[in-house]
Amino acid sequence: MTLPDLVDAAWLKAEIGAPDLVLLDASWYMPADARDPQAEFLQAHIAGAQRFDFDKEIADTSSSLPHMLPTPASFQQALRALGVSMASRVVVYDTAGIFAAPRAWWMLKVMGHEAVTVLDGGLPAWQAVGGAVVAGPAMRVPDGDFVARPNPVRLADSAQLLAALNQAEIVDARAAARFAGTQPEPRQGLRSGHMPGARNLPFGEILQGGRYRPAREIKALFAKAGITGAAPIIASCGSGVTASVLALGAELAGLGPIAVYDGSWSEWGQESRAELPVVTGAVPA
Repeated sequence: MTLPDLVDAAWLKAEIGAPDLVLLDASWYMPADARDPQAEFLQAHIAGAQRFDFDKEIADTSSSLPHMLPTPASFQQALRALGVSMASRVVVYDTAGIFAAPRAWWMLKVMGHEAVTVLDGGLPAWQAVGGAVVAGPAMRVPDGDFVARPNPVRLADSAQLLAALNQAEIVDARAAARFAGTQPEPRQGLRSGHMPGARNLPFGEILQGGRYRPAREIKALFAKAGITGAAPIIASCGSGVTASVLALGAELAGLGPIAVYDGSWSEWGQESRAELPVVTGAVPA
């Protein structure tokens, strides 16, 4: 089964209601945004969508790091409860346009489900083409038969990244000031700066109006940042969310699949992790 990694609202309008289609609302916001994605889901979501909460529910809740990947068994159980089967085509969206949905896309990919796509422009794009929304909780659906089959190519941890510092192309999705270390991290207890040898491509640069830029523009932006695919690519960010925006962008640009460092700066930047080196300053052009 093949499915593009990105679809538009017109495509979804033509396909919605198909028995093999599963819609997931993966909306999430930074705590500083003071927005409640669960409350917003109850106010308005695409009819038939299930809530995919990768922050509090579909996550390793035993970890001190934010929204880390759950175990394959836990992920499998959660996806089955959302009605996902091996033959399902999964469409993920968020209420920002493009922000959190690529994280859910990456989670399904890393757990072995290839038939997953992101709705470009998210809920705003859906509403712009007259797509219907409903209020209230998600409707109950029969359990699916999804089986998790982890794909290690798409996942990196701190040990792997440390070993790859001089071998991989590391791309950091955080804002330039955070990357350079001139702006403090929003989370407490973290050092400022970036990994030695990392390059900076703020995730917002590959987006425009809440949607992905054309593939050729995305590839050019990766190249401008020094990411060409000549070596394995690993994406990082603050906590693994916007790194997934870059991961999907790389796929669209023909540079993927790439790995996402799940712990990202929430782990690497910890003051207690002196074995993980940090440097400051902008990367020379």
